[in-house]
Amino acid sequence: MNTISSSAHLPAWDRVEFEAQLRAKGTAYHIYHPFNVSMNDGTLTDDQVRGWIANRFYYQINIPQKDAAIMANCTDRETRRKWIQRIHDHDGLGDDVGGIESWVHLGIAAGIPREELWSLRHVTPGVRFAVDAYVNFARQAPWQEAVCSSLTEMFAPKIHKDRLASWPNNYPWIDSAGLQYFRSRVPLATRDVEHGLQVTLDYFVTRPQQERALQILQFKLDILWAMMDAIEKAYPSPVPTPER
Repeated sequence: MNTISSSAHLPAWDRVEFEAQLRAKGTAYHIYHPFNVSMNDGTLTDDQVRGWIANRFYYQINIPQKDAAIMANCTDRETRRKWIQRIHDHDGLGDDVGGIESWVHLGIAAGIPREELWSLRHVTPGVRFAVDAYVNFARQAPWQEAVCSSLTEMFAPKIHKDRLASWPNNYPWIDSAGLQYFRSRVPLATRDVEHGLQVTLDYFVTRPQQERALQILQFKLDILWAMMDAIEKAYPSPVPTPER
């Protein structure tokens, strides 16, 4: 993710244009991955859906560790006070069971027992490698860069809304109560984007820095896409039986 040196002489984008450049990266979001398209179309098998849920769980349980790494590197108190909410959102706090537990309920609703999901035995090497790479980036990068990598959340509300709209009809065998994770993330992702964008727009102010931010966001998009590639390979669509 080396910054393109030829951009050094270019003027910085203003905040409006810089945000537009960041949002334009949404064309590479994994909502457009063939596996996700099939998921929304309702053409996945039961095993494929369960495979996706089990593998995505590894990402879910690592989100608080990623956010804790950002906080550990962050020297700004006000940012830490806001960012810690993300950990509570996933790990839970008080009466709120949190996003990880909500994902467990999704797995149970799809027929994956709690113990089986937590065993992580269905997690593919590709998914594990991609998620670990993301967590390691958050541990090692300047905290502002790690915050920038979280901006894939700009594109998340639509993917959650699509699942809420399509899954009850396409996968009626999944108890609708198990979809609570998707319901909860729509407002939370919107809130998180506002803060993440503020940090990013404030920190990346020169053109080379802004180009770097786009590279970081692309890196995170590649992480999510690579996860889907690994899941698609592990759970391929059945080959139709030729007519005789």
